[in-house]
Amino acid sequence: MAARTQPLRVVAAEVVTAVLDGQSLGQALPSGQQRVAPSDQSALQALSFGSCRWYHRLNAELTRRLRKPLRRKDQVIQSLLIVALFQLRHSHQADHAIINETVEACRSLGRRQLAGLVNGVLRAAQRDGEPAPDAPDERLSHPLWMTDKLRHNWPEDWESLLTANNQPPPMTLRVNAKRTDREAYLEELAQADIPARATPFAPYGIQLDQPCPVDRLPGFNNGRASVQDEAAQLCTTLLDLQPGQRVLDACAAPGGKTGAILEQGPDDLSVTALDDSADRLPRIRENLDRLGLSARLAVADAGATDQWWDGQPFDRILLDAPCSGSGVIRRHPDIKLLRREDDIKALAEEQLRLLSALWDTLAVGGRLVYATCSVFPQENHRIIQRFLRQQPQARLVPIDAPWGRDTGDGHQLFPGDGSHDGFFYACLVRSDSNHNQAVTS
Repeated sequence: MAARTQPLRVVAAEVVTAVLDGQSLGQALPSGQQRVAPSDQSALQALSFGSCRWYHRLNAELTRRLRKPLRRKDQVIQSLLIVALFQLRHSHQADHAIINETVEACRSLGRRQLAGLVNGVLRAAQRDGEPAPDAPDERLSHPLWMTDKLRHNWPEDWESLLTANNQPPPMTLRVNAKRTDREAYLEELAQADIPARATPFAPYGIQLDQPCPVDRLPGFNNGRASVQDEAAQLCTTLLDLQPGQRVLDACAAPGGKTGAILEQGPDDLSVTALDDSADRLPRIRENLDRLGLSARLAVADAGATDQWWDGQPFDRILLDAPCSGSGVIRRHPDIKLLRREDDIKALAEEQLRLLSALWDTLAVGGRLVYATCSVFPQENHRIIQRFLRQQPQARLVPIDAPWGRDTGDGHQLFPGDGSHDGFFYACLVRSDSNHNQAVTS
């Protein structure tokens, strides 16, 4: 017997409420999609992502329209109104249909007594149009702390950065260099009527003009290509992979960078992929199996080296450190609702802990690439500055590349520059002397 489905707006409101209660969209959305008709699943995702992306701007409008705040137990109606305002401001659906279906959803949620309020608020919003936001955080739809922090950190770039966070992200592919080359795969895409172009910086990257299901991509199931943002692909251009090297991908899940290392490096690399979550490790295995590649997989805290390291130094280490995700907000707009300002200090301490611990596993002359998908200096070049002060054997390798901004201690990419995500990279080499000046690349 088929499961009974629920109205689209009811489920969308419940998904947004779950995010406000601390769940990520990745946690809340799958169960929500099981409760709507299959034909509504893509619409549910669009409503949920859009409502989170524009939440701060929509909520500012809603606050002005409500005479008094809704009770905590009616949070789901607040979310329902956010979903409806998102549609009124950002969709092509007829206004009367949005209003009528939202009022009906209010009744379906067991709040019949609030149906008149919902109807009145939305009809006023339809009649009056969107009010001009009072402040930059409302206009650009980000939490105040994040807006202020980025304005302080990047006074010339903060507004374009926040604007880029509100745009839909591109779909970018990484061609498997062991199976084909980029020009050949571009021809295959053209034959499949999928317009695309080569990425400007990642040598194996292809950006699609429009996202499409992966089952439409030629040879995807056979490992000819993977979905990976251009910024994330750049790690292999910095590792300088050489034959016979031992390579560690720390914090490896879901395995995209592990796959890139194996695809683009020499055939005789010995690669270890490490992650602290046993639940995420199968995803690495699935991705490598699809690509026809293999690595040693291990579950452990990368910073607790006594639990997993065999004592043999690594020639190359990629540390894609846990971070705020502030560079990938356009892909994960729930970050605006979930992340708190005091998270950044805790994340910075964890990043420095991991970097310091993994340094001891790096061979003399070996290279460590530090990466985050953050745009906060506290997680990026300031971590490198702190580490260099603590570790006299560390040498900073200047990044000679046409992408990103040279901070003096690494390169910072912003979302929207060339359509890639926000990312940070720094390259460090371990010396046998105790003077940590920069070295030539």
